[in-house]
Amino acid sequence: MTAKNEEAVSLLEFPCRFPIKAMGRASDEFESHVTAIVLNHAQLWPEEVVTSAPSKQGNFVSITVTIEAESQQQLDAIYQELTDSSLVMMAL
Repeated sequence: MTAKNEEAVSLLEFPCRFPIKAMGRASDEFESHVTAIVLNHAQLWPEEVVTSAPSKQGNFVSITVTIEAESQQQLDAIYQELTDSSLVMMAL
C-alpha cells in the first residue's frame, strides 16, 4: 500500500490527541526511555499526559504518553522506534 493509500484508509483525523502505550520491565529508566523515544517524534502536552501503571506484582510497568499526533507516518515512526527498543516488550 502506498503512503497516499494509507492516509486514505486511516480512521483518525489529524491532528488529534493520541495515547501511546508501552510496556516493559519496571525500572528507574523505563519511563524516561519511553518518553525520550516519543519526544524524538512529537512534542508532549503538559506533564500529566505521561502516566504509568505497575503490574499486579510490580515486575512490569505500562507507560502511556499522550501526544498531538500530526500524521499516520508520525505514529508509525514512534511505534517502530518503540518496538525496536530492547527495553520495550510491547507497544500499543
